[in-house]
Amino acid sequence: MPVISFAPLLVAAVLTQGVPAPQGPAAPSGSSRRVTAVEIPRNSITLDGALDEEVWKRAPIAGGFIQTEPATGQPATEATEVRVLFDAGTLYIGAVMHDREPNKLIINDIKKDFVETDQDDFEVILDTYLDRHNGYLFLTNVAGAKGDRQVAGEGREVNGSWDAVWDVKTRRTADGWTAEFAIPLKALRFEPSARATWGVNFLRRIRRKYETDTWAPIPREYNIMRVSLAGDLEGLRLDASSRDLRVKPYGLARSVRGVGEREFTTSGDAGLDVKAALTRSLALDVTVNPDFAQAEADVQTVNLTQFTQFFPEKREFFLENSGTFYVGDASRNNQVNAPLTPDEDLLLFHSRRVGLTAGGTPITIPAGIRLTGSALGTGVGALVMRTEAQDTTPASTFSAVRLRRNLAPGTDVGAFYYARQGTEARGGRNEVFGIDENVRFFGKVDWNSYLVGSQTPGKGGGQFAWRSSVNYESKIVHVRGAVMELGDGFEDDLGYYRRTGVRKYFLDFGFRPRPAWWQQHGTRELHPHVTWNYYENLTGTTIGKNLHNGQTWFFSDGGYTEVSLNVKYDFLKDSLRLNRGNPKAQRLAPGGYQWSEWQWIYVSDPSRPVSLNLTAATGGLWSGRQQSINSTLTFKPNYHFRVSAGIQNTNAQLDRPNQKFSTTLWTGRANYSFNTAMFLDALTQYDATIHQFNANVRFNVIHHPLSDLFIVYNEQRFTTPDAPVPGRSLEIGRAHV
Repeated sequence: MPVISFAPLLVAAVLTQGVPAPQGPAAPSGSSRRVTAVEIPRNSITLDGALDEEVWKRAPIAGGFIQTEPATGQPATEATEVRVLFDAGTLYIGAVMHDREPNKLIINDIKKDFVETDQDDFEVILDTYLDRHNGYLFLTNVAGAKGDRQVAGEGREVNGSWDAVWDVKTRRTADGWTAEFAIPLKALRFEPSARATWGVNFLRRIRRKYETDTWAPIPREYNIMRVSLAGDLEGLRLDASSRDLRVKPYGLARSVRGVGEREFTTSGDAGLDVKAALTRSLALDVTVNPDFAQAEADVQTVNLTQFTQFFPEKREFFLENSGTFYVGDASRNNQVNAPLTPDEDLLLFHSRRVGLTAGGTPITIPAGIRLTGSALGTGVGALVMRTEAQDTTPASTFSAVRLRRNLAPGTDVGAFYYARQGTEARGGRNEVFGIDENVRFFGKVDWNSYLVGSQTPGKGGGQFAWRSSVNYESKIVHVRGAVMELGDGFEDDLGYYRRTGVRKYFLDFGFRPRPAWWQQHGTRELHPHVTWNYYENLTGTTIGKNLHNGQTWFFSDGGYTEVSLNVKYDFLKDSLRLNRGNPKAQRLAPGGYQWSEWQWIYVSDPSRPVSLNLTAATGGLWSGRQQSINSTLTFKPNYHFRVSAGIQNTNAQLDRPNQKFSTTLWTGRANYSFNTAMFLDALTQYDATIHQFNANVRFNVIHHPLSDLFIVYNEQRFTTPDAPVPGRSLEIGRAHV
């Protein structure tokens, strides 16, 4: 029987078990704002959004909000007042949003983790360790929708799938709206103290004006995740008596018929998730036979490159605390470049490598364990997952360990270890290890680097990778440059990367002026910019480039348009077939190809009932020419319902080989939110090139915080006359804390 190595996890557990997480002296705040929380007796608050209890009147007001957008540094156009209370188990935040035109408040969604940027909302971020690096973000809109996120490295990693047990109620008033938050202290990690101070900031969005206001001022080049600029929340009295413990069993019944099969197969499944706070700063997660049935289906796109398509992680267990294991680029807390997409040239930790085949087929995971949090002033993350064998994929044990030490606001150092160990002789072994750093100079310049080694039996030299980047942000200028190199023998079974034996140079440079004439005519900001990626092999020969040269106009209503010239070069080591609709079509021959294309992007105001997202391109494509369009039209008659229809189409003419082809992919989405705890989502896609139709319909009821009942229907069929029997599945599951 193979031996499973839990050594990295056990070492971390022994070192941290029962040890508090002192963070050293409190990091200085970038703001002079301070507010005092007032202690109240238990059961003093009725959570109804009214803020009419007497205790609210005793709390100091955090007011005087300042604009981040559009008039940076000027007083907010509408007044906002925030008060903070707490008792032995709960933190309460009450906010009053005054508005002289309350009938113009915008609500576009009431779904969990709604998109906040296209509606009025209120947000609070809590830096519970006062380290000026990390925080918990809670947000709501006028209708009381809930959103929560974990923020690490001032937004370098943002975990939108983190869920806490908390509540909020809102009310519309004659002169605006109010919000009343109740956040149980056991949902947070912090250092117990008789007189604690946390970092805090509050944000209000007034969508019809496309205005963003914050309590502790934030320059327009950053967002609320820049916790080094947050104010202080004083007067908290926190003890260590309350710790979070959640036991979440689930049951699942499914009926499945594969494509081309005649009979349905019915089966059942069950599993268990346990979350326990070992200390106030350290959490242990154990999963047995985790359930991923309700994960959203992958959204396909037309792929005319030589590389496989990147798909993001969508499974809940892997998304929670995922930022702990991330190693990567300079801060993502700026406005123009946030959120950045993962670096697909090297994403060192990509959890889709665990429990999924290369084609996306699920693999059984009997058990897994994860340790995350902080101890001895160091961020700790450890993960061990076991997967069973399936087809050509061997059974394996995956391990990850991540350590990070904060040194100053915006500055930290870390180390990491990722490994896959096959449980059979054919399974092989792969280890990846390295160090990284993030350093901030003068409050605006971020320097990020990592150095990585890998060990894979049978591989020769070149088992290394490294990257270094510098990022500068100001109101007018932004510039980011980076160099990356992957050795010929580098391998990372827990990562995503396109190729090895490559050196990459990256430059992102642009201006963001706001001329008065343009602002008077509906354009808030101009953005001339270049984003250049240049690739060469390790002998210095060019193997790829993508030189994006663009001009963007950001409108005062939140929409924008962009015109760009993109110069591209790609070297094919192997032949490539672009015409997916004809398996016998000739392939592009190996060699170098260079072409240029013009691109136009138009995105209308997303807060409107009808909005459009359009990208059109014309010009070269490999050895020939193309005309492409990618467009989505969205209709939102109210905040309960939205529907969108999209098309991706490319018409191409290649010269070598001489051929014409067309690709078309239709996408439809529909979402209906019955209330803030019941949702129906549908995703349909039709690939006209290969005549394939896919549908994913999910019904979800949150009948208790973190407890769900869900029904998922999937269908896949081909529309040709000789098509096989469609594949279908129906899954019904229930999970309860």
